[in-house]
Amino acid sequence: MLAWFLDPTHWSGPDGVPVLLVQHLTYSVLALLIACLIAMPIGLYVGHTRKGVVVIAGLANALRSLPSLGLIVLLVILFGPVFASDLAFIVPSLIVLVLLAVPPIMTGTYAGIAAVDPAAVDAARGMGHRPLGILFGVELPCALPLIFSGLRGATLQIVSTATIAAYVSLGGLGRLIIDGRAQNDYYQMAAGAVLVGLLALGVDLLIGIVSRLSVSPGLTRRLVRARS
Repeated sequence: MLAWFLDPTHWSGPDGVPVLLVQHLTYSVLALLIACLIAMPIGLYVGHTRKGVVVIAGLANALRSLPSLGLIVLLVILFGPVFASDLAFIVPSLIVLVLLAVPPIMTGTYAGIAAVDPAAVDAARGMGHRPLGILFGVELPCALPLIFSGLRGATLQIVSTATIAAYVSLGGLGRLIIDGRAQNDYYQMAAGAVLVGLLALGVDLLIGIVSRLSVSPGLTRRLVRARS
């Protein structure tokens, strides 16, 4: 496997590692952004109003149980007659990745808002803040630790599962695994798995740094005291 990594032909051209890495990140970032646009407003609304808790819990469990590989094949069959371009494969791949990412983001956002100290909410209400002001000025900043936790979980799922895009003839690091399996090149398969793992660890570290910079130090100290 080390020889595979040291071979310069694997790092250049349209099938080189840098190109596959950019493709993998593109699918992952697009899916994560779409999932955030769907899941965060739902989590904020349910956490703030306490309406629909049972619905989002059931929805999250249902989405987690979907078989990713079978679903992407089914969607490709359905979208094939609709799109004449690579969209017939890209759209199904993004749908599957979004469905995987929605549950952790939605539940993390809801749990974060629901866990905010009621005293802080009452104080803001007593100062004359309107519901939206309380949500975005008090509840959302206090909920950031759990929101980032859900975001990290969703990102790791997306990055690791984006390899299935190669199963339907798209790019990404999964191409190394799929093509390696077809050619019985186990060193290439192992290299692809290692690259996906390193990418997941790198993205997780990046989100951890952003979380550390975004969350109020007072909240961090409070969480540490609560755990101890």
